[in-house]
Amino acid sequence: MKKISVSLSGHQTSISLEPEFIDALHEIAGVQNRPVGAIINEIDKTRGRTNLSSAVRVWILKNVSS
Repeated sequence: MKKISVSLSGHQTSISLEPEFIDALHEIAGVQNRPVGAIINEIDKTRGRTNLSSAVRVWILKNVSS
């Protein structure tokens, strides 16, 4: 597991993800020409009660072939 530090609504936090998910997140961010932090903020705003790390993993799985 690796940690990614991000600012969510002005508060620093970190999420733990497997290296493969971090690599995929960076790859998708590059393809979409968006910062990783912006993607995680978007996921955070729409995740409901789901754990943020889990929500990020699901988002990656849904977007890996986009």
